[in-house]
Amino acid sequence: MSIAGITETMQCLTFKLGEEVFAVNVAKVREILDFTTVTKVPQTPDFMRGVINLRGSVVPVVDMRLKFGMSATEKTVNTCIIVMEIVLDGDTSIVGALADSVQEVLELEQEQIEPAPRIGTKLNTEFLVGMGKHNETFIMILNIDKVFTFDEIESMQGGGNQAAA
Repeated sequence: MSIAGITETMQCLTFKLGEEVFAVNVAKVREILDFTTVTKVPQTPDFMRGVINLRGSVVPVVDMRLKFGMSATEKTVNTCIIVMEIVLDGDTSIVGALADSVQEVLELEQEQIEPAPRIGTKLNTEFLVGMGKHNETFIMILNIDKVFTFDEIESMQGGGNQAAA
């Protein structure tokens, strides 16, 4: 979804990674869980913390801070897992995203969202729908379907799909 594709109010779940505020479309969010024990899976990308058992299904958990080049998420009372649906090449995958804290559900009007900044040609901002502004705070609105590559999703599911099937 590009900024041009936003024609009406967009409902977003906002969450924090460090001091930065991010958001995802609420339609992508299945549920929010308290941080729980994550089982590490060998030979997975660094940003994949492991898997959790969600009512009998194996769900990969990614550390969004590591994915975005920040330091690893430290467990606090506010640390949570945002369980989301990601669509990649027509396939839907369920992924848990580790966040420092969940903030709120916001309704952003089209005029509150600006296109993602273009910073040269080397930086890929395709994973950003745009930059929202709420109460003088910038919010990076993620296109969660573009945050991970097909290969990353495949490697995350490698350890979990057989167990879930």
